Amino acid sequence: MLKILLLLITCFSAQATQDKPLILNFGVYPSDRATVMYRKFSPILEALTAPLENQLNRKVDIHLTIFKDYESGIEALATGEVDFVRFGPSSYILAEIKNPEIRLLAMELRKGIKTFNGVIIAKKDSGIHSLKDLKGKNFAFGDKYSTIGRYLAQSLLVENDVYENDLASFEFLGRHDLVAKAVITGTHDAGALKASTFKKLCDPEEITIIKTFANVTKPWVARAELPEDISSAITASLLQLDNSEIIGELGCSGFTKASLKDYEVIRQGMKNAAMFNQKKPEESQEKVD
Repeated sequence: MLKILLLLITCFSAQATQDKPLILNFGVYPSDRATVMYRKFSPILEALTAPLENQLNRKVDIHLTIFKDYESGIEALATGEVDFVRFGPSSYILAEIKNPEIRLLAMELRKGIKTFNGVIIAKKDSGIHSLKDLKGKNFAFGDKYSTIGRYLAQSLLVENDVYENDLASFEFLGRHDLVAKAVITGTHDAGALKASTFKKLCDPEEITIIKTFANVTKPWVARAELPEDISSAITASLLQLDNSEIIGELGCSGFTKASLKDYEVIRQGMKNAAMFNQKKPEESQEKVD
């Protein structure tokens, strides 16, 4: 009798768990205005729900969180406050430094490939025609944790012998659209942003691209302790998404599997960018007799 009672309790408990929705907290940092972020991400999270429910055999409820900034998003993933996120490559790497146990779920594709472009722009009448011309100018970066808006842009500057002390000034504006507006309105001579933002906001008759550079597409990443069956189900659900209208809102054409190797080029770019704030080696002033 006792065994039957225990079996019934176990069955009722399992059924209760099955009936209770699985709540997953998804996070994204504000690369655009909050209203735009909700418009972009609400449909894709809804599209993920059905395949997740089929694979996990239970109700799934995904909650969308828009972090205050990049830094709070990195901290939230590293400490497990959210279950999974969509990050830029550098934010993923910084979170991985804080918690090496976080796991890649998938990465986005742009027109079927794993890269897309960033640009450095200036006004056509600014006299800036190359990266070396940025010396003595005011520069607008994006967020201080942005892959394009900071790390890859600073890496390029260093490669072209332009360091912090060579600029008249620089500022972190937080978002790509704000960088575009800063160059358009003339508060800054040049800036770094996504090519898609340039295309959306800038008039090529007035604003010119000084340099185009490649970036790796965005990873979707799970917290360290998310159960394996759930993370595997998220990966499988992302890989099977094929609604071009919904995923097109994110500027991507689909998803593919991701590996640590995919982001090695970003790690190297971040190392190069670390030299931006260091004084460049002084050239010898000695005269040769």
